[in-house]
Amino acid sequence: MIQVKVFDEDHEDDLEESLNEFLSGIPQERIVDIKYQIAVCENVHEENETMFSFSALVIYKK
Repeated sequence: MIQVKVFDEDHEDDLEESLNEFLSGIPQERIVDIKYQIAVCENVHEENETMFSFSALVIYKK
């Protein structure tokens, strides 16, 4: 059975830490793919502040 796990963090270091923790519990041969994305937008609540969203989708075999 194929499953997915979604990660979303405000900082790339936090995403890396979350991914590494999750991946350490899965044998490498069960990992199908990892998709990575960064989204950037203006923060409507704070002037002149940019918001970042670092996300990853892990596709793996259960």
